[in-house]
Amino acid sequence: MELPEPFNVLSLGHVPADSGSWRSSARIRLMVDGVDVVETIHPDSDSSLFNEMLIGPPETWPLRAGGEPRRVELSNNYCDTGCCGGVFVTIERCGGLVVWTWENTDDIRVPLPPDSHFDADRYDAELARFVADHSWEEPVDTAARLLVRELVALDWYQRWNCLPQPWGLGVSVGDRGEKAHITMEFRVEDSFLATAFRRYTMAVTGNEPVEDQVRRFAERIDTSDPRSAAQPG
Repeated sequence: MELPEPFNVLSLGHVPADSGSWRSSARIRLMVDGVDVVETIHPDSDSSLFNEMLIGPPETWPLRAGGEPRRVELSNNYCDTGCCGGVFVTIERCGGLVVWTWENTDDIRVPLPPDSHFDADRYDAELARFVADHSWEEPVDTAARLLVRELVALDWYQRWNCLPQPWGLGVSVGDRGEKAHITMEFRVEDSFLATAFRRYTMAVTGNEPVEDQVRRFAERIDTSDPRSAAQPG
């Protein structure tokens, strides 16, 4: 008789932005053994994982499993988790395993699931599959993904001595529909080492290929001093 597999199974999916959310970005849904654990222990919450967090280099992906434990925010109450709580996991790679340890600061009375144990190869494969799937994208999502690729190829942050946002490379979907646009947010330090937030914004239209729009936008960003050309964040 074949023994049941000892590992949990992770499945990732895209979810359109909630109408009540403060951002127009697609969210990431986490399913463990077919169960939306976050929804179970933190119902009616807002996902803290946006699609653009997984379109940069692998080392920037919040769900990447490395040898050092990493605490990752999964949900919030449409507010800062520091004051209103949310669901977190600590992710760690242990040999051939990826271990998730669950934490709920929204309501400590809610029972937590046991640690999730994933086969490391299957975990990496699911993450790679999810990142490579662009079938769900609208043009504005494609524009955000392509801009990240351009910024990485240009080594833009190093060249202009700027700092990315803590959650990734700072590219997000600003709006959809007739007002569709993407925003690139970043940080700069002045001569007094004070940090200022700056941004570039690009409208995404249906009048020409998205690739051409992004290429032109990236060229403008790359040839302009962000301290004077970008808008205050």
